[in-house]
Amino acid sequence: MRKILTFLVVVAALGAAGYFGVQKFRPCLLDAGGAQCAAAKTAEAPVAKEVPPPAVTVVAAAPRAFTDRLFVSGTLVAREEAMVAAQIDGLTIVELDAEDGDSVKAGQILAKLDRSQLDALAAENDAATQRADAAIQQAQSQIDQAQAQVTFAAADYDRAQKLGGQVIATSTIEQRQANLRTAQAQFDAAQHALAVAKADRLSRGAERKELMVRIDRTDVKAPVDGIVSRRAARLGATASGAGDPLFRIVAHGAIDLEADVPEQSMARLALDMPVKIDLAGPGKLVDGKVRLISQEVDKVSRTGKVRIALDASSTARVGAFASGEVSIATSQGLGVPSTAVVRDAKGESVLVVADDVVQARKVTTGIVEGDWVEVKSGLVADDKVVARAAAFLRPGDRVTPVAASTAAMHGPSSVEEAAK
Repeated sequence: MRKILTFLVVVAALGAAGYFGVQKFRPCLLDAGGAQCAAAKTAEAPVAKEVPPPAVTVVAAAPRAFTDRLFVSGTLVAREEAMVAAQIDGLTIVELDAEDGDSVKAGQILAKLDRSQLDALAAENDAATQRADAAIQQAQSQIDQAQAQVTFAAADYDRAQKLGGQVIATSTIEQRQANLRTAQAQFDAAQHALAVAKADRLSRGAERKELMVRIDRTDVKAPVDGIVSRRAARLGATASGAGDPLFRIVAHGAIDLEADVPEQSMARLALDMPVKIDLAGPGKLVDGKVRLISQEVDKVSRTGKVRIALDASSTARVGAFASGEVSIATSQGLGVPSTAVVRDAKGESVLVVADDVVQARKVTTGIVEGDWVEVKSGLVADDKVVARAAAFLRPGDRVTPVAASTAAMHGPSSVEEAAK
């Protein structure tokens, strides 16, 4: 009985569903031509929308200045460095008058050595010089005396000769002749003594000059104007000309950047090219220029030395690292982003959008500066160049160009997203 009741309920439900279904589609069934059903189906079908061309970022080719730069780096060195060593050995350093970083003038005293021993020798020389002067005076007096004796003896001998042997004895004449010769010998001896005294005086004078030179060298002086880059002198140390220099001076404060440049880049350099040098520390850009280009290339590293003179007003430090950009050449041309240039076996080209259609243009490029490249031929000003050339863009494709500034505000385009 229960099964029969269940069966009747199911049949009733199916009958109701069929009735309502027939009523739902009854207009279609009542329409003999079926036009009403077709209209209903058409109304319910979705309408297809036209897909717009993909958006691409374009940049207008515009004139701009380009500078060809060569990056260099190296160490700061003194253009000319004066080594100040002790010019006299064995003396103690008793005074220091210069420190690292001090600006000094030529002839300025940097340090002093103990000169007490030399002062004693100078006093001894003074005494010897006085003795030599006294000896000269004494020899001069002896010469005067000898000269007087020679004059008297000559006159006496002359009188004896005139009188002859008839008036005075021959022995007397001979005695007066001997007296003349003796006086003459004494005169000659006095002259020799004077010469010896003068020679001794000259010797003492030479010793004096030598001592004064040695005393003067106890003052260690700067040979040139410049800046003290290193002081090795220490109080109480014994100075020696054979050891390390007491001071190092950067002559005239002139500092160079010594850089190693690849041999293929050396031919591009020329003297006096301007350089922007970046020193250690923020905001430490200084001006410089190429001062020297080595004529020799290292056969191992294949690099050559280049010296770049820094501006005299810079605060560079010898031994520090520095880098710079050499301005090799400048030109005025059309600029496009580097990402816009396609390079392949056929050469260089860019994609240009004209009337919303992509075109390929062969170009000749020049200087590359940062993210921009110079186009020497193939474009004219205001040509709309695809900022980022994509492999799936083909000549003839229709696109929606978006200026770079607009793209920057609204984010990457759909084409750029696909390129990524």
